[in-house]
Amino acid sequence: MAEEINALLQAIGPRLRWLRHRAGATLTTVSETTGIPISTLSRLESGQRKPGLELLLPLAHAYRVPLDELIQDPAAEDPRLQPRPIRRGPMTIIPLTHKPGGLQAYKHILNAGVSAGEPTLRSHEGYHWLYVLKGKLRLVLGEQDFILRAGEVAEFDTHLPHWYGNAEAEAVEYLSILGPQGERFHVKARSHHGQ
Repeated sequence: MAEEINALLQAIGPRLRWLRHRAGATLTTVSETTGIPISTLSRLESGQRKPGLELLLPLAHAYRVPLDELIQDPAAEDPRLQPRPIRRGPMTIIPLTHKPGGLQAYKHILNAGVSAGEPTLRSHEGYHWLYVLKGKLRLVLGEQDFILRAGEVAEFDTHLPHWYGNAEAEAVEYLSILGPQGERFHVKARSHHGQ
């Protein structure tokens, strides 16, 4: 029993590091969010400090995961994802991938009746792929303006100024795949009316 507990405690550090990287956060940002000193966070991640509830609870809250996800046995992980939707105004984002790094996939749902207003084009590091499942998605790339319908695909370099949102008053559902830089931008900085 003591060996099992020890193995679980040793797995917490790498899991905390993994969650921080998945969130695209630095030790400084996590420290500012949780109030836990940077040195303590570093020692937790390296396994030099045993975690207690007073440290794990704010970290679970900061990474938006249940407490048991911080202390579960990695060998017992279920490969089935149980995505937790992220709501941003009239949009719902459903993560379809779980591991950090590399490409990340999401399902997006833009509610019906949302007026996109005038697009605000943005650019950032990365590459983006979109596949429309339902409805019509308006995609603005630089000077070009497109309407993507169900079954249509678009891919583009995100250095090119871009925006996308509802083309009509009906709901739009689409899949997106993007790299780590794009993931941080789109999931954390998404506007109320699309990208």
